[in-house]
Amino acid sequence: MTPQTERIVHWLLSGLELQSTVFHVGQYCGRWQASTSGRGLASFHVVLEGRCWFKRPDTGESIALEAGDTVFLLRDIPHVLAPDPDRLLAGAPIERIGAMGPLGTTEPDGTGLACGFFEFAAMPGELLLSLLPDTLIVRAGDASSDSARAVFDLIRAEALRESIEPSPLIARLTELLFFYALREIAERDDVAAGLWSLLKGHEFSGLVHALIEQPGRAWSTDAMAAHAHMSRARFFKRFVEACGQPPAQFLTLIRMKVATELLRDGASILATAEHVGYQSESAFAQAFKRVTGAQPGALRRGTPTVVH
Repeated sequence: MTPQTERIVHWLLSGLELQSTVFHVGQYCGRWQASTSGRGLASFHVVLEGRCWFKRPDTGESIALEAGDTVFLLRDIPHVLAPDPDRLLAGAPIERIGAMGPLGTTEPDGTGLACGFFEFAAMPGELLLSLLPDTLIVRAGDASSDSARAVFDLIRAEALRESIEPSPLIARLTELLFFYALREIAERDDVAAGLWSLLKGHEFSGLVHALIEQPGRAWSTDAMAAHAHMSRARFFKRFVEACGQPPAQFLTLIRMKVATELLRDGASILATAEHVGYQSESAFAQAFKRVTGAQPGALRRGTPTVVH
């Protein structure tokens, strides 16, 4: 990761308000099937012991998971975890099957899981969600995951504690693991379309940095194309291919992230609007509400909305 890319990643992560809750912690054995879908929330699954398969009936995708792997589902998508790749038939309803017992038993085919949900404050969570794939997987065996593995070890230690209720530290540690996942995908070659893919190449990383540093500049598509040293047509096509959304929409997200920081620091709505390129409070307020779901005044009072 280049120093410029790292600065942008840290800028996005700064101020990210993530709130996690643990759904259940324990071990499945025999014939079982688990899912957190259908609740309208982002969710996670940490494989604490054993192995299992992560399956998406909507795409037919099946991914093998082992102890130390974590799946983050950034949107509520149909999915199940199961002990084998063929357990769920195409079109079968998603439901929880089997009973969960305590961790640390000696069952040879047992799979230990910690599952839960998380929510983001509207910004910059909204920006990140719009630029990331549905699913992020942190692999125990990744060479770059030493820090993530250390966090996993702490999660497992908390999960093994004898207690009636799951340790609240599991949720906090899972949030930390999510931050590592976001930082690490910026270095992966198979990253999906979005901000990370813009940063990996040299075509657009300089432009993204300029948008963040000068959000109030008159950034027309032509101006952005000129900064990237491309024709307008080629720039628009390449940007959409890399990012998954038009440059103007991406610019709006960047501006709202900058505006969020200014408002939280106590800047006036008018000063914030002018700083990010809006000539009137009303135009800025409409754009801010459209992107974040909150009014600028509410954010200045410290009551940001939450997105799932």
